[in-house]
Amino acid sequence: MRLVTRGDLDGLTSAVLITACEPIDEVVLVHPQDITDRRFAVTEDDVMANLPFSPTAAKWFDHHLLTDSNEKPPEDFRGAYALAPSAARVVYDYYRGAHPQIEKWATLVDETDRVDSAQLNLNDVLDPQDYILLGFTLDPRSGLGGYQPYFMELLEALRDKPIAEVMALPSVAERAARLREQDRAFREVTQQRSRLDGNVVFTDFRDLSPLPIGNRFIVYTLFPQANISLRVHWGPSKLHVAATVGHSIFNRTSRTNVGLLMSKLGGGGHRGAGTCLLPAERAEELIAGLIAAMKADG
Repeated sequence: MRLVTRGDLDGLTSAVLITACEPIDEVVLVHPQDITDRRFAVTEDDVMANLPFSPTAAKWFDHHLLTDSNEKPPEDFRGAYALAPSAARVVYDYYRGAHPQIEKWATLVDETDRVDSAQLNLNDVLDPQDYILLGFTLDPRSGLGGYQPYFMELLEALRDKPIAEVMALPSVAERAARLREQDRAFREVTQQRSRLDGNVVFTDFRDLSPLPIGNRFIVYTLFPQANISLRVHWGPSKLHVAATVGHSIFNRTSRTNVGLLMSKLGGGGHRGAGTCLLPAERAEELIAGLIAAMKADG
């Protein structure tokens, strides 16, 4: 049986739980857009977590908004869905009754909730520790790269090691050090390539390669007036521009339903955060439209 998930902390925690409850012999990391666009072949032996629904999967777990850009599950699908703080929380609640042994990861699930729903405080952003820092080292938006081997190493480690030992692993310590060492440079480049447009802070990293390494929430400390952000950079190729939108985690006044907005462009997400790929030839028009929509929402 194969587990198909995404390579962030939510996908990792889901993988820790599912591999403890199901006979998983392979873990595959995919981007949600690959499911939406049907570029990845899902089989009847697959358990999916933290990804859009696929009717061929054996089981499916998720917590993102169900939108028209993705297939919706029937009432009798196997697995679980809820608008929860994380997909890991959905997985945990589903399996805990029959598999009480997973309760040893309750703190991991709690902290994954905080990271994935961005329930963070200023100190979590400026001086992250333990599970929060681990989440940043795994976040593709941090720009650290090389996620598949790192994900698999963490999957093994989190099964039986306390968080202090996990954070002391050379690979984790190296990534955490790179984040801290490049913090000032990341702040500077974010400040230089961002502009405030009403309540929206827009950051354009398309002229940078490689992308800068840093914590994606730093932008809200630099532009406290903004209640929502739009960040763009090139996608897997220059055929698309990757767009990431998120509510400010400090100025929580945005009325934009981000997941719904992203779904109109083929992406998805939560009410407070989401992503989509913009065709390169229409990128400027679509970026302007996104900013206009977020300004109109207030």
